[in-house]
Amino acid sequence: MANELRYGAQIHLQNGYNSWQGGYLDSNSHSSASGAKYQVATADTPTRGKGTGTWEVLSATGKAAGQPVVSGDVVYLRNLYGGDGGYLDTNGHATDEQKNAGAKYDVSTSQARDRAQGTGRWRIFARASSPADQNIRIGDVVHLWNLYGDNGGFLETNRTSALTDAKYDLCTNAYYNRSSDVADWKIHQAQA
Repeated sequence: MANELRYGAQIHLQNGYNSWQGGYLDSNSHSSASGAKYQVATADTPTRGKGTGTWEVLSATGKAAGQPVVSGDVVYLRNLYGGDGGYLDTNGHATDEQKNAGAKYDVSTSQARDRAQGTGRWRIFARASSPADQNIRIGDVVHLWNLYGDNGGFLETNRTSALTDAKYDLCTNAYYNRSSDVADWKIHQAQA
């Protein structure tokens, strides 16, 4: 099917908070965290800066480019800012305020696919798809579970971001729906 998500695809990820008003996954400003490249937050549009909201889906288990992404697969998400904005990565702990709502780790990008064991690996789960053949499609809603320590938490928006032109801060959380669909991400095809 033409709308299947395939390895090598470039996508935007829209957050489900407040009826899909959570913004788009976006790299924003250099990070001072050890081994990190850019901070990550959401932005009002997927094109805040050239490539900041565009992510390439890569297999973490050796599946070839062009193969369909199946619910439950382990993926890397490579940001395309400047041609290489780094890999989505857990790095450091969530803030104390975020931890009060079940949060686990802060999120940034890293130059390395796996800065530490599992930090750049995300298990992608689709809520549903049609047809129900296990493949993930453009337009599907997914959860992204980080594999750091085999229990890195679900990617979510949590609190307003202090970054320029950003909307919400990101972290991982033990709960897949802590509140108002903050860990829901809708897949959109990025324009070439």
